[in-house]
Amino acid sequence: MSMSEQIITRQSRPFSLVVYLLIVFGLSWPFQIASVVWGGENFALVYALNCTAMIMVTVGTYIAGRYVFRDGFAGSGWSWGWPRYYLAVIGLALLLWVVPTCVDLALKTLKLPAYITPMQIMWVFVLLFGTLIPGFGEEFGWRGYMLPRLAQRMSARRAVLQHSVIWWFWHLPILVGNAVVVSLDSMKSSTGISIALTVLMIILLSAIPTILHGVVFAYIWTRYRSLAVSSVYHASYDGLRDSLTLTIGLGPVASLWANLVLIVLGIVLLWKGNWTSLTVGAASTEVPVPAEVA
Repeated sequence: MSMSEQIITRQSRPFSLVVYLLIVFGLSWPFQIASVVWGGENFALVYALNCTAMIMVTVGTYIAGRYVFRDGFAGSGWSWGWPRYYLAVIGLALLLWVVPTCVDLALKTLKLPAYITPMQIMWVFVLLFGTLIPGFGEEFGWRGYMLPRLAQRMSARRAVLQHSVIWWFWHLPILVGNAVVVSLDSMKSSTGISIALTVLMIILLSAIPTILHGVVFAYIWTRYRSLAVSSVYHASYDGLRDSLTLTIGLGPVASLWANLVLIVLGIVLLWKGNWTSLTVGAASTEVPVPAEVA
């Protein structure tokens, strides 16, 4: 087979969303399910399994792009970006978690613990910095690879919304597992709620904020075109949330604030955001055919 024929063969497998999701979900969902079934109250095991699930998104994406569709990763966002980009996304994560926690402390709806153990301090560093790798695992797959390919097929806003729904759906094993745990605990009391009703409530309540958070993630990647920047935001968001939960806890203000801000911000960005660069940049994901064989 000539070089020209090899290039054409590499292009002969158009992207299929169904096939891509089967690969990614098939590799990553087992680890989410394992974290729910076997993780229990073992924080280290739950963290390790969930991080592995995030990394498996990248593994599945690499398999799909390299061996199944053979369309490469040219438009995924391979740039470091500018320092102000990192300040912007870290500032957003601080706004979502640290600011409302300070409000909780000021209102005395949350109290500082008398003592924080060295193990908790160690976990704070792990959560803030170690989450960069699994954060990249998701960003490379959902934003760097899937999103621009969806934008090749439909309008930018529709692609962003569809990508966000898929991203929310990917979290369902953890959402459903947590709902089952909550319902089992509530059933021990006289006010227990059935498992099916609890699962349904948690799924419905998680859908809107998670989907609109996906819009925010998509805008960050589209605006800065940097997997590094979007990965830093992912790690900052998850790391700050989990660090606060592990050390001083989340007060009532912090528990509601992040979701409310993300809902408003996601709606504004989906409605008013400039998504032109997503549509234009989507073309760069295609593998070019040399002129002599085109």
